[in-house]
Amino acid sequence: MRHVDARKLYSALSFLGAMPGRVVFDLYLVLTLHLSPLQLILMGTAMEATIFLCEIPTGVVADTYSRKLSWIVGTVGMGIAVVGVGLSSAPWLVVALWALWGFSYTFTSGAWQAWITDEVGAENVGSLFLRGTRLSFLGALAGVGVFCAVGLVSLRAAVVLGGAMEIVWGLACVVVMPETGFRRKPRHERSLLGTAANGLRFLRGQRLVLVLVATELFAGLGAEAFDRLTEAHVIRDVGIPASISPVVCFAVVSVATILFGFLAVGPVIRRVDRGGTPAVARMLVVFTLATITAQIAFALGGSFWLVMTVFLTACVTRSLLDPLYTTWLNEQITDSSVRATVLSVSGQANAVGQASGGPVLGVVGNAFGIPAALVLGALTVLPAVGLYARALRHGGIEPELEGLPASSATY
Repeated sequence: MRHVDARKLYSALSFLGAMPGRVVFDLYLVLTLHLSPLQLILMGTAMEATIFLCEIPTGVVADTYSRKLSWIVGTVGMGIAVVGVGLSSAPWLVVALWALWGFSYTFTSGAWQAWITDEVGAENVGSLFLRGTRLSFLGALAGVGVFCAVGLVSLRAAVVLGGAMEIVWGLACVVVMPETGFRRKPRHERSLLGTAANGLRFLRGQRLVLVLVATELFAGLGAEAFDRLTEAHVIRDVGIPASISPVVCFAVVSVATILFGFLAVGPVIRRVDRGGTPAVARMLVVFTLATITAQIAFALGGSFWLVMTVFLTACVTRSLLDPLYTTWLNEQITDSSVRATVLSVSGQANAVGQASGGPVLGVVGNAFGIPAALVLGALTVLPAVGLYARALRHGGIEPELEGLPASSATY
């Protein structure tokens, strides 16, 4: 079978990758497995601790051998982990399987973005990331229909189906995924340690990249509470009206998030195309502040309808942060040979934040209630706003680094 066009494949995978429903997965953990707040947090912590340990090594593999192979291995591994969770009942096994998911994820993190950046060029990837996000909204919309329909019959079956789909399209990419922009190093130059050293040397010479990596640390510190406790908060603290099924409730919110997010991406794409890096930096500040505010309102709101409204707002603004951040970071990586490694360092910073902040937030949730954990998680992201604002003062570029000779970034 011939390889397909990289842009078309990126678009297709953006759509397909968003289909397996997080809604049914999270409801499965709460309603079927009855995990406690601390167990939900520990599940995420196990994942993030694994990412912390493996993010850079797997990013180096992608830079040294093959970004395509790295992405395929990671996608199939994540699918296997999800299927395992769907077939499990013991909380300790779910935590272990989610650590496997984290290990598999590290093969895709960095490699996925580096692959498409090299295929289409760094100057073209910003709009493509955002268009991929828009397609992911459509994929999620299709996924809500499919997986919530299955979930109404069996949440366990919906989880297993989602994992099986990941395995299928991961294996399909063995024959359809091109890799023309990446040049594997000659055998005598292939050194995992050498690639890692070059990537870290590049980081030390790029102050703005270090600032962006630092923002991921703070983003990670507060992410676990919102990622793991939102459904439990609505179900256990706020309460869902008796006439509404929890599956239907979160399906409706997911559909609304998808529609609003899809509509929001269009103006964001146009702003990025017109304004470049300074526009990306400004939008990151605005959307991060909006996310923090919405998360706090979500935690403290007493009315079901108010809580779901601000939950929708937080989900939409959060969905726009990642493509903007990835666009900004990719523009600063001028040495393609270390792109996956540098992106992996960013992912590792986020993992450090989640792995260190997650248990604390889980303990707070058990001791003082889920709303306290959600508020604390939102507040820990505030330093990232300050770092974004610092870079924004220079238009998204550190002036003292302009014209930095390439020799300072590599051996």
